[in-house]
Amino acid sequence: MFELSSIGLGWGSILMLAMMVALLLTGMQLAFVTGFVALFFTLGWFGPDALPLIASRTYSFVSGYVFLAVPMFVLMASILDRSGIAKDLFNAMRVVGRRVRGGVAVQTLMVAVILASMSGVIGGETVLLGILALPQMLRLGYNRKLAIGTTCAGGALGTMLPPSIVLIIYGMTASVSIGDLFKASFVPALLLASFYVAYVLIRCYLDPSLAPDSVPSDAEEEKEISYMKALFFPLLSVAVVLGSIYSGIASVTEASALGVIGIMASAWIRGELNFSMMRDSAIATMRTCGMIIWIGIGASALVGIYNLMGGIDFVGDVIFSLSGGGALSTLLIMMLILLVLGMFLDWVGVALLTMPIFVPMITELGYDPIWFGVVFCLNMQVSFLSPPFGPAAFYLKSVAPKDISLGEIFSSLLPFIALQICVLSLTIAFPQLAMWWK
Repeated sequence: MFELSSIGLGWGSILMLAMMVALLLTGMQLAFVTGFVALFFTLGWFGPDALPLIASRTYSFVSGYVFLAVPMFVLMASILDRSGIAKDLFNAMRVVGRRVRGGVAVQTLMVAVILASMSGVIGGETVLLGILALPQMLRLGYNRKLAIGTTCAGGALGTMLPPSIVLIIYGMTASVSIGDLFKASFVPALLLASFYVAYVLIRCYLDPSLAPDSVPSDAEEEKEISYMKALFFPLLSVAVVLGSIYSGIASVTEASALGVIGIMASAWIRGELNFSMMRDSAIATMRTCGMIIWIGIGASALVGIYNLMGGIDFVGDVIFSLSGGGALSTLLIMMLILLVLGMFLDWVGVALLTMPIFVPMITELGYDPIWFGVVFCLNMQVSFLSPPFGPAAFYLKSVAPKDISLGEIFSSLLPFIALQICVLSLTIAFPQLAMWWK
């Protein structure tokens, strides 16, 4: 009987990669691709006796206590999507930029930051902004590309701002404190949002035709005040969740449960909580978490088997040889690999497939894995907007006017991708941007 181990680790790695690419091109889901390849190499490399290794590897992933935070934060986002909180927030934030040229775009970015702090996921946030902000900017006469880019890039900020699901999955994979990751990501996330706001304001100042200049009426100002009152409890819930994590009063898992209770109470006070909302929110949560769990199971099995084959050391040797052994050059090669993978794979798959290989290498080079987690999330920010499969663009396309094509969305995102790469470069050059709290 032919054994795969006879072809050697180098050719085995090439065969594994080729099988994954071929199966993905057939349209098979990543979770099943990784699971099938893991099973194939387990049987072909080690034999049937090694099959229990897959079960033990996947069990350790799904049984992690901190993983409970994922469905809690996703449920928060699902309830938020189905309540009127986001709409009131958007209307209330008119007070931020009502007298500034390009104020609605700035307002959209401010709302995006607050929604990201409430949800931690990008899908619902991008759709919400696509429904609330994009039509208004187009109706007011904003430049199409500026309106589209602001809406889509703002919606993707959930990747960086706590309680980011990306940070939680990275923390589980890298075995580092998720609370520390939340602290580390705070400044780079706000820096990125500030770059977006500065870009909008500077462009509108240099070219006033890009956005109208409007001054609100007294009636509009009164409405804004009433909207702000309606947001008191939702914003208080966010403050309690993040405050309890940063202060160390509650763990991330405990804080996520507090967040769900707070958002549910806010919806109840607003008269919006009902069985239909909770049922739809629960179904959406199960779909999202089911996707994450299945990808996690497949990726954990594949990485576990590849590690037993000696693949992690093999990949490390290849990267070190390409970089000449230098710490910075090795890091940049990793960034390039993540950027390319992020264009074609879901971020969950990228994290679970690469971090078990990259984090030990980063630690060996003397870098802090907490800092590297922030760098990884910034990298995923770029992938969310990058063609050909940037998910944020597809989310926006699902609710955008029919005359807006995917090509126009991707072209509108190019300046924002450049800003993301700029913040990524700054965080690499100045690690204290992420490690300020140490």
